[in-house]
Amino acid sequence: MIAELRKTTEQKMQKSLEALKNDLGKIRTGRAHTGILDHVQVDYYGSMVPINQVANLTLIDARTIGVQAYEKTMVAKVEKAIRDADLGLNPANQGDMIRVPMPSLTEERRRELIKMVKHEGESAKIAVRNLRRDANTHLKDALKKKEVSEDDERRIQDDIQKLTDRFVAEIDKALVDKEKDLMAV
Repeated sequence: MIAELRKTTEQKMQKSLEALKNDLGKIRTGRAHTGILDHVQVDYYGSMVPINQVANLTLIDARTIGVQAYEKTMVAKVEKAIRDADLGLNPANQGDMIRVPMPSLTEERRRELIKMVKHEGESAKIAVRNLRRDANTHLKDALKKKEVSEDDERRIQDDIQKLTDRFVAEIDKALVDKEKDLMAV
């Protein structure tokens, strides 16, 4: 039971970290990368599918993504999906290829994005701390039911605290990396 509690807590904390990294990936920097379009959904004959299932995504240069639809009839729908995705991108249709230039970030916009990054990071830290609290509550209940000894409870609480510290440090590192990305001109 104790090993299982630690394992599930660690898995949930890992999921929180992965969710943060996923969210940070959506916040764009000045450089182009195809991951920005990962969450764009395209209407493909009545069902919404990820853009990478209807088009090939490539980097044309450091500031431009090339989107090549697999079917000519899908070019307009792909272009509309990118424009409607609320990413601040303005795709340009060039026949069978769509060019998606990355607008350069102003200093003010960079500051706003950093605030968003810090907010996302704080939310992830809160999630990790809530998982620690839940695990500690389970432990206290187990102690009351005499399922674990006081020594075991203390040892596991320390273990869970170390897990929490490790994941909070990883979250901080992800935030610092993203801030560096945003501030690089």
